Amino acid sequence: MEFGFGAEDEAFREEVRGWLAAHLEGAPERRVWERELGAGGWIGLGWSEDGYGNRTASLTQQVVWAEEYARAKAPARTGHIGENLLAPTLLAHGTPAQKQRFLPPVARGEELWCQGYSEPDAGSDLAGVRTTAVPDNGVGPSGSYRVTGQKIWTSLAHEADWCFVLARTQPGSTRHHGLTFLLVPMDQPGRIEVRPIRQLTGTSEFNEVFFDGAVARAEHVVGGEGNGWRVAMSLLGFERGVSTLAQQIGFAEELGRVIETAVATGAVADPVVRDHLVLQWAQLRAMRWNALRTLGGAAEGEGAPSVAKLLWGRWHQRLGELAMRVRGAGAAVGPTDWSPSAPYELDAFQHLFLFGRADTIYGGSDEIQRTIIAERVLGLPKEPRG
Repeated sequence: MEFGFGAEDEAFREEVRGWLAAHLEGAPERRVWERELGAGGWIGLGWSEDGYGNRTASLTQQVVWAEEYARAKAPARTGHIGENLLAPTLLAHGTPAQKQRFLPPVARGEELWCQGYSEPDAGSDLAGVRTTAVPDNGVGPSGSYRVTGQKIWTSLAHEADWCFVLARTQPGSTRHHGLTFLLVPMDQPGRIEVRPIRQLTGTSEFNEVFFDGAVARAEHVVGGEGNGWRVAMSLLGFERGVSTLAQQIGFAEELGRVIETAVATGAVADPVVRDHLVLQWAQLRAMRWNALRTLGGAAEGEGAPSVAKLLWGRWHQRLGELAMRVRGAGAAVGPTDWSPSAPYELDAFQHLFLFGRADTIYGGSDEIQRTIIAERVLGLPKEPRG
């Protein structure tokens, strides 16, 4: 497969940046970029060779593409949930009809997805699902369901066309029993309400989603009724992969800017700051080699994703703290005048610092990751649950 550029092809990168500046301004315009990627066959490189309109690529080629995409400073993907989470789940558990219905639009960049897992009062406890789905008119699997409940911290729900929802379909069931994995269309006026959550950064990537009798067709049940927990756990396993290495490219560029700032402000003269900068660099290299080792199959086991999450979450949080430190007093001043009556703006370091507070929470909090490692890897006694 021809990738068309190399690691040092700066001319190509400038061309990409120019295209982005000319075509992309906000969230609606990012759909244009998704369709541009889809038209080139660049979505879903790791899928099977059954032909969904995308290119196929070896694992090495996927890593090259993901890393070069990050180095080109291309925009954050709005289609990554459909490409990296839903698609592998359908390939593993979906019917042929479901694959043919949903994978081609994802590969073309035409349909965007969000994930309906987290719920209020449940924290990172995925098994604490209270959203319910009952058969419409008693028809059950051959008909449709009425979905009622609330999901929270739903990334990009305000832009998504579809949501995969974990709901309780067996009355009286508890924990991981009686759950079903449903595909729900978001365009249901009066039945689904999306409320953006404004964050410390002033942005609203996350949302609350309310389902009030929303109806999802039964052919959109993945893995069979009552098998939702198995499908959901399978999906969470897809959250690692080549995207981890691409993420680390972004981390490396952020670290590079922090080092440049430390030199420019003179903060690098402080031996403690120098030690922290070196430690951040060394830890990032260690995370890269660990990710490569995991991709190669040498670090198998349930605990590998949890270890990786613990490492990068706290690392990125510390980088935000270090970024503010090397800026000095200027770190407390915004790029524009702040007004209580207007949205405030943040510079890159301020955004890194504030958003980094969430790194140890989203995607499964550090406490949950440590519990997984303790119980499933080390074999320690399970924590009492009510």
